[in-house]
Formats: sequence, structure tokens, C-alpha cells
Amino acid sequence: MMENIEELSPLRITPTVRALSSALRGKREDVHGSSRVNGDRVFPEPEKLWFKESSAKNLRNRDFLSPTTMLNTLYADGQVPPAVMSRVLSLRGSGVLPVAGGEVMGEGLRVRVDRAATFRAVLGGGAAEYLKPLSQRQGCVVLNCPALHPKPNTPSPDTMSLGQLRTVLLADHMGALLRRQGYAVSFCPTLPEDSDIISFLRALGIDWPTAPANWTNEEREEKIQDSLEKSQYREREMERGRRTSGGGGRKAEEGENEGALRINLKRVFQEEGLPGYDPSLGTCTVNRDGVSQLAQLDLSTADCTAAMVTALHVTSCQDEFRQQQIAMLWRASGAKHTQRHLVCGPVKTPGSHLTAAQYLQLRRGQMKEASEMKYGDQVEGQTWDDIIKVMTSATVRFELLSTVHTSPVTLDVKREGGVSTKGPRGGVFVMYNCARLHTLFDSYERGVEKGLYPEIPEDSQLDFSALKEEGEWLLLFNYLIPFSELLEQLGQALDSEGGGARVNIKTEQICKFLVSLSKDFSSYYNRVHVLGEPLSHLFNQMFCRLYLLRALRELYHSALDTLNLPPIRQL
Repeated sequence: MMENIEELSPLRITPTVRALSSALRGKREDVHGSSRVNGDRVFPEPEKLWFKESSAKNLRNRDFLSPTTMLNTLYADGQVPPAVMSRVLSLRGSGVLPVAGGEVMGEGLRVRVDRAATFRAVLGGGAAEYLKPLSQRQGCVVLNCPALHPKPNTPSPDTMSLGQLRTVLLADHMGALLRRQGYAVSFCPTLPEDSDIISFLRALGIDWPTAPANWTNEEREEKIQDSLEKSQYREREMERGRRTSGGGGRKAEEGENEGALRINLKRVFQEEGLPGYDPSLGTCTVNRDGVSQLAQLDLSTADCTAAMVTALHVTSCQDEFRQQQIAMLWRASGAKHTQRHLVCGPVKTPGSHLTAAQYLQLRRGQMKEASEMKYGDQVEGQTWDDIIKVMTSATVRFELLSTVHTSPVTLDVKREGGVSTKGPRGGVFVMYNCARLHTLFDSYERGVEKGLYPEIPEDSQLDFSALKEEGEWLLLFNYLIPFSELLEQLGQALDSEGGGARVNIKTEQICKFLVSLSKDFSSYYNRVHVLGEPLSHLFNQMFCRLYLLRALRELYHSALDTLNLPPIRQL
């Protein structure tokens, strides 16, 4: 019965590495997460004992490796005792990949997975368990985008910088990722429904909350103003000579009068024990724009019923100081929600200066031109307009989201340049390869209708040992199996306690994952003829490959969904 339960558990990389480490260390594994000294021998951490291989070259002869340097720390002269080798070769456990063999070579102890059994376990049971996080979290997250707040007017795509656009796209991506984790997600601020900025965001596939153009938030603004006036952190007249001017904005500072409301922000983060805030925040003069933003935040959290509410401020590095002021003003007004700051580096365009609207227009024009060059006169009508819209959105998202969020992004925005539909160039390349999978299955279905191929049989009727091409294992082992753990890691960043105001999330990983997947899939697809001759003795291998590629198609959909990009089904 236990074996059946274990076989039904989705196979994972991390449990496999842990089980391999436990087998190698034996009883020493009992004390979790600590290095120990036995005599003069230091035993390494479990996660450092084994490495998952990923390169095509190394995967030809091993899937996991415990390097010789690690073996030498565990055993005299690096000699693995027979009993230990027996434990490694008979590895079992929930989520653990089945082991086919192992041997000690010059580079260390290498282990090879039972690939046919793994293909059957992953593909036969359906890929759904491999396309979602390992666990579901609870709580409410408000994604606040300062670039979209009125100052005092609603922002326009003609005035929005590329750095600000990067923060909006990052907030949109984070919203999709966090919803996948189980969080209730809302966005701030609410924008006028007929505004140019909403039309611009929709052109990028961003669904932002709206309200009627005549809607106001005055009641909440008055409530926030009243809370700040009564705040224990309000600076009184006698303290004015000691205050350090904050960031209420240059105009606010120049127009200060005797009745100005000032809040001592430094006291807020010091007395409430909030690490990571700029010690030079000092005292801030409250102005109308700041109160408006606080009222919008108050509105966005009003419907949160979860016990844990987190406001994630997604801001540019230029606006980080101002956003820290806003966060502490909100705290001073009585808001007790956890607040974290996701800070984006600048976007550079050497030799030119483009607004967000000009950048989108440039990329859309280049995408249309590239499509016309490749597909000719057929590029017309609503279908192609929709394709170009999605491809443009993909281009923009991959350009601005494929870099570590704290690092600068440098864009080539020369008008004579183009957006290539060939080569591993981000969004277009990814969408093109996703479309190839849809085209493949369309071709198969047409073959079925013509009587060339039978319907895909149940997995129990297939022999998955037919999947011997190295690209097939690469796609399963490097992408399909690890994807759920990648999602899980991205969701853990908000769970971490402490660490200060800033939060660093590896937001670039989904884009990099998709580009890498597309490179390996493209290489495989160009090398292997999936739909072969309609001969019965070839059908088993063809169906096994279709099982793999069907799971891969779902993987594309799942990953693209975290970027709010619908798949292109034809090109």
C-alpha cells in the first residue's frame, strides 16, 4: 500500500535531493539543517551533497551528482561503503524520482534516474500536479503602484516613463503569481474607467481596477486627514525647530504655513520597530496627493477579510524615498498592515528618450512590419490585429521583466531596428514556439480525421521507454518536473519575516524559464519528426511524444498565464 501511495505522489527534485543526501549520510541526517564535526571530519549541509544536472552533455551519463569533494568529507579517501551505495540505489519516498543505477567515477558518485518509469509517472497521470505550486497560501496582498496615482491628475501614457511602465508590468506579473499561490490580490489605485491610461494598459493585456469618471474618494480622504491630525506622531509647534524637512514635495515645502500638518516619520519606524527604512526620512509635510494615495490604499484593503494583509509597493528606485514616506504616513494614520517595497531599477534608452506610449507604438509597428515580412498579405483583419497585440505585449513584457528587478534595463529603441520572429529574442521567440505546439496538434487532429492516425490511447497502453532522444528527457527533467517548485519559491518571498522594508523576489525567473524552455524545445522540434509515417509499428513512439508535448503545451500555458499572456494558437 505504501508503495502505491508513493507512486501516486508527484515526483519532485527537492525531495529526491533530500532522500539522496539522507542515503549518503545515513544516521547523521537525524539532526536537520546543521553541519557537524565527527572527530576532525566536517559533514556538509544536505542540500550541498548533491547537484541536479541540467546540461545536455552531463545528462547523457547522469542525472544527479555527489562530487568527489563532498565524498571526501564523508568517507575516508572518498570510498563509498557498499551499504551506503545500496541505500542510494534502493531510494524510495514520497515524491522521490526512481533510481535506475549509480556508480563512482572520477567526478564523484553519479546517479541515473529510471527515465521510462519517470516519463510514465509524470505523463501518465496528467501534468496538472506539475503546473501549480506545492501548497496554497492564505492572506490578502494589495499591489500598490505609485506610478499610477494622480499627482494631482491621472497619469497619462504620454507622460509615463519607461521606468514607471516597468513597475506597472511587474505589479501585474506579481498579481498573477500571487493569485496562483492562493492569495487574494487587489490592485491600487483605482483609475477612471474612460481614461487614456486604462486604454493603454488594456492594449498591454493589463486588467486594472476602474471606477466611473465622476467617482470620488473624499470620505476616505477626510478620514485619513483626521487620523493624521490626531496621530501620536504629529509634530507639534514646539518641535518645529528640530524637524528635518521630509518629502512632501518641493512645492509643499515652499508653501508651508503655520497650519501645515507634519508627521515625524523617523519616530514611526523607530518606535514601531520597522527595520529597513531610510534614516533620513525625518519629518514629512502632509499634502493632498499623499492623502489621496493613503485613501486609495485604505480603499484597496477595505474588503480584505484575511487575517494577514500585506501591501506591496512596487516602485522605481527614483520614487523609493517618496514611497517610504507614504508607507510611514499610512502607518502613522493607524494602518497596521504589513508593508513591503519591491523596488525596480531604471530603464535606459541610449541615444533617445521615449515615453511609455511612444515605446509601445514603436514595438507595435515593428511587430506588424516583421509579421508582414514573414507572412505577407495574409497579415490583415481582426485575427492578425489580435495576434500582433499579444506579440507586442509579449515583446514589451519580456524586455522589461527578464532582468533582476533591482538592476537597470537597457533597451534598443532605434526605429530602424526590428522585432525578429526568429532567434531566441525573448517574447516573440517564446510565443512562436508555443504556437508551434498548437500547430503540431492541429496537424495530428487533421491526420486523425483523414484516417492516417488513430486516437491517442490511454497511457497504460504505451511503452514510455520509447522516449530515448536526449531532448525528451531534457524537457521533462529541466522544465516540466521543476516548474511547480519554481512557483513555490517565488511565493515564499512574502512569507519571510524580517529583512527590512525591501523585498527581493526573483521576478525574472518565469521569463528566463520560458526562453530557456523555448530554446530546448525548438532544438528538439527541429531535430525530431514527431508525426511520422502512419505505420502501426511507429505509433507507440509517436504517441509517447505526443503525451510529452501535450504536457509541454500545458506548461507553456501555465507559465504564460503568470505573465497574463494568452497563448498564440496559430502563426
